[in-house]
Amino acid sequence: MIDTLFAGLIHGSVYALVAVGMSLIFGVTNVANFAQGSLVAVGMMVAWWLGTSLGWGIVPTILAVIVVTGLLGLIMNVAVISPLEGRKPIAALLATIGVGQVLDNGLQIIFGPQTRPFPKLLPTYNLQAFGIRFGTSDVVMVIFAIVSMLGLWAFLKFGKSGQAIRATSQDPDAARQMGIPVKSIRNLSFVIGAVLAGISGIFVGLFNANINPMNGGTIGMTAFVAATIGGLGSIPGAVVGGLVLGVVEALGISWLGDGAHDLITFGALLIILIVRPQGLLGKNTDVRTEPLTGTFLGGGRPISLPWWGNLALAVLALATPFFFSDYLSGVGTQIAIYAIAAVGLTLISGSAGQTILGMAGPFAVGAYTSAILTTRLDWPFLLALLAAGVVAAIAASILTFPVWKLSGHYVAIATIGVGSVMVAIIRLAEPLTKGSLGIQGIPFANVFGQVLYTQQMMYLLDLVVLILALVVVSRIRASHLGRVFEAVGSDQEASEAIAIRTGAYKALAYAIAAFFAGLAGSLLAHQYTYIDPTIFNSNMSLLILTIIVMGGMNSPLGAVLGSIILIGGPELLRFVPDARILAYGVLLVLIILFRPQGLFARKA
Repeated sequence: MIDTLFAGLIHGSVYALVAVGMSLIFGVTNVANFAQGSLVAVGMMVAWWLGTSLGWGIVPTILAVIVVTGLLGLIMNVAVISPLEGRKPIAALLATIGVGQVLDNGLQIIFGPQTRPFPKLLPTYNLQAFGIRFGTSDVVMVIFAIVSMLGLWAFLKFGKSGQAIRATSQDPDAARQMGIPVKSIRNLSFVIGAVLAGISGIFVGLFNANINPMNGGTIGMTAFVAATIGGLGSIPGAVVGGLVLGVVEALGISWLGDGAHDLITFGALLIILIVRPQGLLGKNTDVRTEPLTGTFLGGGRPISLPWWGNLALAVLALATPFFFSDYLSGVGTQIAIYAIAAVGLTLISGSAGQTILGMAGPFAVGAYTSAILTTRLDWPFLLALLAAGVVAAIAASILTFPVWKLSGHYVAIATIGVGSVMVAIIRLAEPLTKGSLGIQGIPFANVFGQVLYTQQMMYLLDLVVLILALVVVSRIRASHLGRVFEAVGSDQEASEAIAIRTGAYKALAYAIAAFFAGLAGSLLAHQYTYIDPTIFNSNMSLLILTIIVMGGMNSPLGAVLGSIILIGGPELLRFVPDARILAYGVLLVLIILFRPQGLFARKA
């Protein structure tokens, strides 16, 4: 038990370092920086290269990491975040997701994706006390974390720049009137946050012993959970949240096994959001400007085509399977499947104005529902397809039921937890889902006695489902219900003033989106014929969200265009696979900076 608690405190110290940077940035800029975990990976990989290739020691390595990550934090704010000032806060959030993708995949291109041993910059497992073996690296990390927290506290309380940071976080406009250089203060906040993330990457490498460039994503997401548990914007809360989460994870995994990691982490997130949404030490204030809510509705309207234009596009799309090769049809199935999920998402994240960051969860539920029904109960495919959508909608609605009483960014954060909890439950339900082994032997789709065993046949089926999804969503948007969704998204407070139950309508929009995600998951399962929980990760959720941002958040046809670009376009770069993944992040940042209304939308 003691060794478990010790390991939890060590991990918690890392989470706290990263979470403090997140909370600092959030408090000053109202931006949830999802690139923070990528900066952890930058610090880790820079330290690996300096320690192995140049043989540098711990002190010069830390100094070099401070310079590199601090510079990256400054560039991120100056080049990406500052130009978005005055726009909907969701724009900056999505931009940090794009920057994170660029950093993650840039590290893979530079250093290679393989796992490698981290250099022994400090001794590990060379000390013992109370029957616990630990290393000098663990002691240094804990001391460094404590000193960093105390130093940051003293800087913010007594330092002139620190006091300016606090003033800016409380009221940027008033800070400007008092002569505080708000832009410079925001730059400083990003630099401090990036440096803390980079230094924590060194200790992550020492603690884990083996690393790869993608390790930072998991640390970053967990640290974001820690910051939320402690209270976004609260520095002491970030420390407490990191330590608490580290200990809870360690104890939970020791009792339930590694497979329960996500359930423990994101289950704790959901519990704290429902019981105390402002976090353990966060201020209970009524925040009106929410960083993870709102759409680009103020900047654009979807482009509408005449009925004959829609009909022509549908006929043209249905004709492509008869002319495409196996390879092109295979690409087409992926485009259509992701487009189906994205089309549904336009109702909640576009029309209703609530960003959803966990669509991989309903996607996974739909895939597993269809796979189980067809392999174990011998259900016909079409019935299993419909059941996949219904079960995904019901599961999503049940898990988010207590969440809709929250507002703004708390709902969006909760959807991260809901999506991850769904996949974690699938992983743990081994008697039904076979856990991490996945389900094999999923049959090809069978429609009215015809087995769809070729890529062209499956592509045609996916197109039919996509067209039906477009018709249904378009009809909803044109109906009274759709107008209510848009009213909620355009001005939630005004909608509530005329007795519209905004939470109930957002819940309905989310259930519809989850239904279409479930359909997409079913189609994916029967195309792959094998699924496992690793397929349905946070990257899938971010990709679906990126698709609608690119096409136009409230444009169903734009979602199809976004899927063509993000799923089909990178196939043109198959000879450089790392570069095509890098393109996702670059495209996302460019769209947000230069065409925030999306490609298939016009400026209002």
